[in-house]
Amino acid sequence: MTDDGTTTAAATGTLGYERARDELIEVVRRLEAGGTTLEESLALWERGEELAKVCRHWLEGARARLDAALARPEEDAEPGGGAA
Repeated sequence: MTDDGTTTAAATGTLGYERARDELIEVVRRLEAGGTTLEESLALWERGEELAKVCRHWLEGARARLDAALARPEEDAEPGGGAA
């Protein structure tokens, strides 16, 4: 983790969903385990918030793609125009 918010934000923006999710799980595990200083806990919490935003962004994008695919008429969704 860095002290520079822009560096952290830039690095977070390039994460894929699975990697962000896995890192978020690790952050939560470390917070739940305790044994960190207040400053470390705050840094972990902030990182967790950033990772949650990344995950939410990916999930919202996936939902939009699914909604768009489901909204298309069946003949557009089928190869060959849907004529049988």
